[in-house]
Amino acid sequence: MKEKNITVVSRDDQRRGRTNLEKLRKLTDEEIEASIADDPDWTEEGWSDAVVVVPKKQPISIRIDGDVLDFFKKQGAGYQKRINAVLRSYMDAVRKGKQRA
Repeated sequence: MKEKNITVVSRDDQRRGRTNLEKLRKLTDEEIEASIADDPDWTEEGWSDAVVVVPKKQPISIRIDGDVLDFFKKQGAGYQKRINAVLRSYMDAVRKGKQRA
């Protein structure tokens, strides 16, 4: 199986990107439109019908081996999302018939 680079970012994450947010906030709508018009990769195809889907998370209580929990927690903030991603990956594999439950 190929390894994927997965980056998990949350609102609580204290890391800052290289984006100049202050400069971005000062952009006018006209400047944004001009920037889009100059971008050869920009296309509106497929975006006009786009819908944002946010899956509803359900809080649960689950028993996990201590070493498994420590493994995910040591990777930093967002460990619950990473655990969910691993479970989702397993679920998808089972659904596709690649593994047996």
